[in-house]
Amino acid sequence: MLRLEPRATPSARALLLAPLAAVAFTLLIASALVAWAGAPVGTTWGLLLQGGFGSVFAWSETLTRAVPLMLTGLAAAVAFQARLFNIGAEGQLYLGALAAVAVGGLHDGTGFALPPYVLFPLMMAAAALAGGLLLLGPALLKARLGVDEVVTTLLLNFIVALFIGAMLDGPMKDPLAMGWPQSVALQPELELAKLIPQTRVHTGLLWALVLAGVLWAVMRRTVLGFQIRAVGANARAAAFAGVPVQRTVVWVALLSGALAGLAGAIEVAGRTSYLTLDLSPGYGYSGIVIAMLAGLHPLGVVVASIFVAGVLVGADSMSRAVGVPTYLADVIVATALLSVLVAALAARYRLVWRATS
Repeated sequence: MLRLEPRATPSARALLLAPLAAVAFTLLIASALVAWAGAPVGTTWGLLLQGGFGSVFAWSETLTRAVPLMLTGLAAAVAFQARLFNIGAEGQLYLGALAAVAVGGLHDGTGFALPPYVLFPLMMAAAALAGGLLLLGPALLKARLGVDEVVTTLLLNFIVALFIGAMLDGPMKDPLAMGWPQSVALQPELELAKLIPQTRVHTGLLWALVLAGVLWAVMRRTVLGFQIRAVGANARAAAFAGVPVQRTVVWVALLSGALAGLAGAIEVAGRTSYLTLDLSPGYGYSGIVIAMLAGLHPLGVVVASIFVAGVLVGADSMSRAVGVPTYLADVIVATALLSVLVAALAARYRLVWRATS
């Protein structure tokens, strides 16, 4: 009988070669699909890299798309480290965006007038709180009743989507939108500044980078970070050692949901200035992929999000040039995820044949 057994001491060489082997396998699979589509493989890869990283404009588009991916990736990474499988970052992102617009866009003409330097932090705090509270319910259901959070967080995405649609077609609808379901725009003073003139890169990138660094410091240098990792390793053993498991899960839920909620607020304040039903093309779900590609490491999330954003942006220009569908980007990302997981498993475990008596 074949069995998986953990290696006593995984070699540093194997751990280093594992991601390289995963990347090589991903390129091989994607190249085969490109050749099957009848496109020149070398030209296709060159155009994809050129479209994602080959110019100032390409880098600006890649970094712009990477911002919400970083934040949802961080949200998934911190939750998964505590074995709280947050599949609801998409809904938390939308609810955070709705809260940001409610504070920063619907005050006009209501007598609610605050200076921008007060209103902006309130807007961001409202977005973080909305996302955190949305995840808190499933977290408490898991901690106290054992309810599967994968199901509850996933279903909440659809509930939030319906709620957003009702609000944008109802009380939060912009009367000047010509019937299109969108919210009132934020004040111009509440929008994030551009980092590079004449591009879409905004200071939300700095927010994401700082939050990644802060989360890394929290996870590695604080008691809360140790408690999160202990609960994720073995909740029963952590409780036996005196770690407050339920309280830790609550903090993780608030932190993870807040990061996803901030993704929505920053996307509104930095890119669109108003909320629509197509604000996110699936950033919440992509964040799960990014967190896994990064090995749940906050700083790795930054690199993984730039990689995924570059592939997605480059695939758009590549598709127009050689006629390969943009779905190739989804194949690359999905194959990279599976390859990294399998490679990491192979580096830490080995197949052993055990004879049955």
